Amino acid sequence: MAFLNRFGSLMRQTIAQNSASNGHVPMASMLNAIRSMSSSKLFIGGLSYGTDDQSLKDAFSGFGDVVDDLEGFGFVSFASDESAGSAMSAMDGQPLNGRNIRVSYATDRPAAPRGNFGGGGGGYRGGYGDARENDSF
Repeated sequence: MAFLNRFGSLMRQTIAQNSASNGHVPMASMLNAIRSMSSSKLFIGGLSYGTDDQSLKDAFSGFGDVVDDLEGFGFVSFASDESAGSAMSAMDGQPLNGRNIRVSYATDRPAAPRGNFGGGGGGYRGGYGDARENDSF
């Protein structure tokens, strides 16, 4: 129930702000409001080659507790949504190890379809027939 109350108030706030300024509510604003409600995981783009997991964690730990289980390079997870929001606001466009970084909320990537894409099933068996019959090749 608390989630629905928070969702409702965030949507009302977003709609009120955007409709007062230009008369309509863009879909991107509503999606960003929804995404920011429960996202404590950030994607950091534009990183230099000299940046590693530890230096990334050090750069973002000033905004809150960084969760140790980083899910791939370029992602930072916080213990709270508020810390993630603060870090995103403060660090987006700022230099880190010589490059200006882009910070945004991480989005879940849809699962890649699985299946057999072309080719025959199983391993490679060149030629025709059984491999024992083709010993002369």
